[in-house]
Amino acid sequence: MSKPTGRIRNVNIVRKFVHFTVGIFTYPGIAIFNKLRIHGAENLKALPKNNVLFVSNHQTYFVDVITFFHILSALKWGKKERLGIPYYFLNPYTRVNYVAAEQTMKSSWLSRLFLLAGGLTVKRTWNENSNEKRTGLDPSDTRKIQRALDKNWVITFPQGTTTPYAPARKGTALIIKHHQPIVIPVVINGFSKAFNKTGITLKRRGTQLTVTFKPPLEIDYNASAQEITNQLMDAIEQSKEYMPEVLK
Repeated sequence: MSKPTGRIRNVNIVRKFVHFTVGIFTYPGIAIFNKLRIHGAENLKALPKNNVLFVSNHQTYFVDVITFFHILSALKWGKKERLGIPYYFLNPYTRVNYVAAEQTMKSSWLSRLFLLAGGLTVKRTWNENSNEKRTGLDPSDTRKIQRALDKNWVITFPQGTTTPYAPARKGTALIIKHHQPIVIPVVINGFSKAFNKTGITLKRRGTQLTVTFKPPLEIDYNASAQEITNQLMDAIEQSKEYMPEVLK
């Protein structure tokens, strides 16, 4: 029994180290050169430690989820609307995984390192730069996410692309139907203005960054995957209702 416990402990030490390293490196771009405001932190207070799914829109490859790590660790230390001084990374919140495209996470040494912070890689069933149909997740990837939900919180971006108002994949809805997690919708803004597409390079200073946690969704788990997908897209403000007229 001691060996599995040792492995878990070692994994957590590595994860904390990556959270600390990536967190300190990215803090200036998020909280000094630009200004992050957190809304709806009260919606996270009574959540259980597992089977919680954060569903968010997506604006950069990396800094979106890195900001989640900043916020969850800061909230653990009693912060509410701002991050404050990043001493929270001395003991970060690590019971969280995030879903990312396998191709993206193998693209550089930095992305490979970031995988150690709790990445769940999934295979894209489409090409972001083509007109291919966007389908659901691979079944093995779905099981991977379900196993993570058994132990932790999971962050996912159902659109699977940084293109605003892109349609969502149904894979997220299928996970919700089968695993019935608490679903927290999240709306992020400002990141595509402040950072390049990867989120590594700062392209603009003085941008107001916002992350809004909405109350848990009331979901009919017997509804169709498409109905749940539509509900998610409304909740993260990526449906046609929120699309500017010039894009309709």
